[in-house]
Order: sequence, then structure tokens, then C-alpha cells
Amino acid sequence: MSADLEEKTDRYETLLSSALEAADIAPQEGTPLYEAAVEFREMARSYLEDGRHFRTQDDPVNALASFSYGHGWMDAGARIGVFVVPTDGHLFTV
Repeated sequence: MSADLEEKTDRYETLLSSALEAADIAPQEGTPLYEAAVEFREMARSYLEDGRHFRTQDDPVNALASFSYGHGWMDAGARIGVFVVPTDGHLFTV
């Protein structure tokens, strides 16, 4: 595996994991937007797990794709306001 691919895969795994830890659900429980936030977070967690599985299978390309796609779910949720996220730093584009 090239060093660039390995570094990028590491970076995106950390980015997604950190984003999941930093984001809190914004809408009130029991509302449709709360349910949407739960689904966004579940999708992101699933992609994190998938990426980690691909890494164990020595498949860094699909691992990186999974981590990137998972972060996309978190970032989209932050943009539409279903997550409360830090606005400083590099985790989200809000």
C-alpha cells in the first residue's frame, strides 16, 4: 500500500470517528428530525465499521471510501441542523 493512501485512510478514519464523538443530536426526541439524526448517525457508524472491516481485509481503497462516505453523512447532518457540532476546527464544514 502506498504511504499516501495509508496516511489518507488513517486521517479519514480518525476524522469520522472524531465527528461521531463530537456531534450531538439537536432535535427533540420523538420528532421526525430526531429520527433523521439517529439514522444519519447510524449510517455513519455503519460506514466506520465497514471501513475498519475493509482495512482488516487489506482493502484500503474501499476502507477510505467507507470512511469518506460516513463522514459525508455526518457533515450533511451538521449542515441541515440535526446535529450540534463544534464550529471551530476541521471536523465539519459548517
